[in-house]
Amino acid sequence: MNEEVILNTDFKDLKLFRRGKVRDVYDLGDKLLIVSTDRISCFDLVLPAAIPYKGKVLTALSCFWFDFLKDIIPNHFITADVGEYPRELKKYKHELAGRSMLVVKSKPFAVEAIVRGYLSGSGWKEYQKQQSVCGIKLPAGLKQSAKLPEIIFTPSTKADAGHDQNVSQGHVEKLIGKEAADKISKASLSIYKKAGEYALSRGIIIADTKFEFGLYNGAVILIDEVLTPDSSRFWPLDQYAPGKSVPSFDKQFVRDYLEAKDWNKLAPAPDLPGEIVVKTTQKYLEAYHKLTGKELG
Repeated sequence: MNEEVILNTDFKDLKLFRRGKVRDVYDLGDKLLIVSTDRISCFDLVLPAAIPYKGKVLTALSCFWFDFLKDIIPNHFITADVGEYPRELKKYKHELAGRSMLVVKSKPFAVEAIVRGYLSGSGWKEYQKQQSVCGIKLPAGLKQSAKLPEIIFTPSTKADAGHDQNVSQGHVEKLIGKEAADKISKASLSIYKKAGEYALSRGIIIADTKFEFGLYNGAVILIDEVLTPDSSRFWPLDQYAPGKSVPSFDKQFVRDYLEAKDWNKLAPAPDLPGEIVVKTTQKYLEAYHKLTGKELG
């Protein structure tokens, strides 16, 4: 696989706004430049390995979904065409092409808007102990990976370091106000429903996902990335069966590899062998192709 990978960007004449686990964000005044690198994080740690095409898949899928969902709620996307970027960015065209987007600068809400349609991950672990997910009581007898009786909104805090904490809708209302909290929960459920129905028609189940929102010119808008293999659990429809773990088109594959290792999930994170890197790239590319019908690279 000859695709050039980018683990870090260092545009010295630009103001670094934030370096996240995967994305490097630069401040352009009233706009932000979001660059999706090929970094991969698991268990709140960035791994040493780069995943070829990962940053490009995250960017291209987000662009696809921003357009697909714009009738539900406005979003921060301006363009991903480097040719339309401000002049001072043109010298970085090679690094930015295919893995970056220009967005409006909003004020992010300190909330992760998580929507679940299936019983998996931490939700399944909680259900086994308490018959609930994030405190929401569910019927008895549900199996692992089962479709939930109805889609549920399970927000959490957005931690800069460490783990996010699940919170109630009431807590979100106290944090950001009832109007914004209602807008976010309703938009999240509507987005999940529309995107989920589309994804099913393309052979993918969106088991769960997370969204982020911000305030721009007094309005709540959708920001960050949207419905990517990093922010969502994607399952192949033709391999879905409740009662067991389902294969996925996301980094769960890497998590499973790491879970099987003798590693305490503390820094430093271990490297990934070549075959795991290649298979992870294939999963990201397949998710993109299945959802959009297009090829990357």
